[in-house]
Amino acid sequence: MSKVITNAKIYTGETVLEKGYIRFDEKVNVVDSMDHYEEKEDEQVIDGTGKTIIPGFIEVHSHGGYGSDTMDADPEVINEMAKKMLREGITSYFPTTMTQSDENIEKALAGIKEAKKTNPMIQGIHLEGPFVSPAYKGAQPEKYMRAADAETIERWNEISGGNIRLVTYAPEMGDVSAFEEYCLNHEIVLSAGHTGATYEQLEESKASHITHLFNGQLGIHHREAGVAGFGLLKEDVHVELIVDGFHIVPPMVKFAYKTKGADGIVLITDSMRAKGIPEGESELGGQKVFVKDKQARLENGSLAGSVLTFNDAFKNMIRFSGCSIEEAVKMSSVNQAKEFNLEEKGLLKTGKDADILVLNDELTVEQTILGGNVHEFK
Repeated sequence: MSKVITNAKIYTGETVLEKGYIRFDEKVNVVDSMDHYEEKEDEQVIDGTGKTIIPGFIEVHSHGGYGSDTMDADPEVINEMAKKMLREGITSYFPTTMTQSDENIEKALAGIKEAKKTNPMIQGIHLEGPFVSPAYKGAQPEKYMRAADAETIERWNEISGGNIRLVTYAPEMGDVSAFEEYCLNHEIVLSAGHTGATYEQLEESKASHITHLFNGQLGIHHREAGVAGFGLLKEDVHVELIVDGFHIVPPMVKFAYKTKGADGIVLITDSMRAKGIPEGESELGGQKVFVKDKQARLENGSLAGSVLTFNDAFKNMIRFSGCSIEEAVKMSSVNQAKEFNLEEKGLLKTGKDADILVLNDELTVEQTILGGNVHEFK
C-alpha cells in the first residue's frame, strides 16, 4: 500500500513547497503542491499539517552510539546500533572505524560487510586511521599509527567487500601517491585528517575532503593557511563539521559557514559508544572516556568523539550560523549524496528512495521513513 503525507512544508533538496504532498512506497512517487493533489483509493494518508518534511540525514562519520561501536565488529551489534540511529533521523550511514591493530580493523570491516547485507542504512564505510599523524592523534591510539600504503588499503577494501567509500589520512607522512591512486580508482574519497599537512602539501595531494574541520589538524595561521585554510578556500573540497558547540565554538561554525558556504559543508556527529546512554565512564578504542555535560573526554582532557545526535547537529547548525533550513538540508543530505554518488539518496524526488523525515515545529524528528517504512518517535 502506498502512503501520502499531505499539507506539509516540504524541502526536497532542490526546492521548497510551502504546502505540498509527497506520495511514496519504497520509492518517492510524486512530490507536488497541494493544489495538484488528488486522493487515491487504497493508500494511507498521513496529515502533515504543521510539519516540515526533509530528506533523511546521511551520516558519513560516526563510530557508534547507544552502548555500541563499529569496532565491536559484530554484525548484529552494528545493525542494532544503526537501527537506534533512526531516532536521530539518520537513514544512510557509513560505519566508521578507528586506529587500532590491523586484526581489529579487519574484523570490523568484515563485520560491517556482513551487516550491510541486511541493512539498507549502511551505504559505505569510513576508514579513519591508522594512516594518521601522531602529532595530531586526538583520541586515536598512537602506537598503531603509520603512513598510508596501497597494499594495505587494497587488502582492507577487499575484506570490506569493496565498501570503503571514505578514508582519513595524513598526506604528509611519506610517499602516499600509490595509495591515493588506488583510492581514486576505486571510488574512495580521500580525506585529510589527523594531519599536520601544510597548505602546499595538501595542494600536491589528492585530498578532496577534510575530516572534522578545525579538529585534529594544522589550523589557520597568518603565515600558514594549514589544513583548515585549505578546506575552506578550495571550492572542490568538502569539509566536515561537528556542530555540538564544543568541538567548534558557535562563532567558528558561523565563520566556516560564511567562508565555505552551504554547498561545501558536510554535517557529521563523530559520535561514539557513549551517545544516547547515561553520562559517566565509557570507552573509545580501548581508552577510557568520561562523559559529562554532553562532552566526551579522555583522561588527559582531550575531546574524544562526541555524544551529539544528528538531529541536534542539524538544529545547531541553523542556530549557530543563521543558515536557512534549505541550506541545512544541503549540509545534512544533499551534499553527501552528491559527493559519494549515492544516486538514490539525498533528494525528495520521483524515483529516489523514500528516505524521509517528518519534523515538528521545533525541527525535532517525529517520524523517520526508511525505504517507505515509517518509524514513529513522538
